[in-house]
Amino acid sequence: MKKYTAPLMALGVVVLLVAIPVVTALSSRWFENKVDYAERKIDERTRYELLKQVEDTCRAMVVNYTADKLTYEQYRDSNVTEQRNWAAQAKMRANRTAASYNEYIMKNSFLWENSVPDDIAEELAYLE
Repeated sequence: MKKYTAPLMALGVVVLLVAIPVVTALSSRWFENKVDYAERKIDERTRYELLKQVEDTCRAMVVNYTADKLTYEQYRDSNVTEQRNWAAQAKMRANRTAASYNEYIMKNSFLWENSVPDDIAEELAYLE
């Protein structure tokens, strides 16, 4: 029995020396995959929420711009001074909104990856 004890112990040590790093590497890789998956899901959720927020902001700015543009067009040729003042104020608001919108689109264009949704204009024109 003593004759087999030393080789069996040596074999056991070798098996342990090989098995421990293999098991550690496999469990580490499994854990990394779980973490990577969780991070990717968080990134996708965050990206979606950011994209939705940017699109909603763009749509709101377009609505404001359109309302001011229509007000300007309605009152710009009026005979009443007060209505012409309304038109001038609406024109200023529309142009300010257009400037903000164009800058906002430019800063956030990376979100759409060169594919802006159809209902979002790539640029709003200034009123002359």
